[in-house]
Amino acid sequence: MKIFVAGLPYDLDDAELEEIFEKFGTIVSAKVAIDKETGKSKGFAFVEMKNREEGLEAIEGLNDISLGKKPLVVKEAEERSGPPRGGSSDNIRRNNSGGGGYNSGGYNNRNR
Repeated sequence: MKIFVAGLPYDLDDAELEEIFEKFGTIVSAKVAIDKETGKSKGFAFVEMKNREEGLEAIEGLNDISLGKKPLVVKEAEERSGPPRGGSSDNIRRNNSGGGGYNSGGYNNRNR
């Protein structure tokens, strides 16, 4: 069973997350979401437990407890629908006429 956990302290790592959940049963994986640019936690994670009953006990036992400033949100993870984020060719800008940044929109110093 996959479990979504939000409201985590930003300094919590995978091992600490696993420690919290192993009290309820066997952990298959415990992964804190990390921002690729900064290398810091995003404050949420996914835990996969081997057994559904143990997963439900973990949700019941951990939802709404405080590990830091915010209460945890612990619930069954929802399956993604649709294409993976960021990987779809539909998300690519079809034209180059706009947006921000240096020299966008076709203006340049020669047109003055």
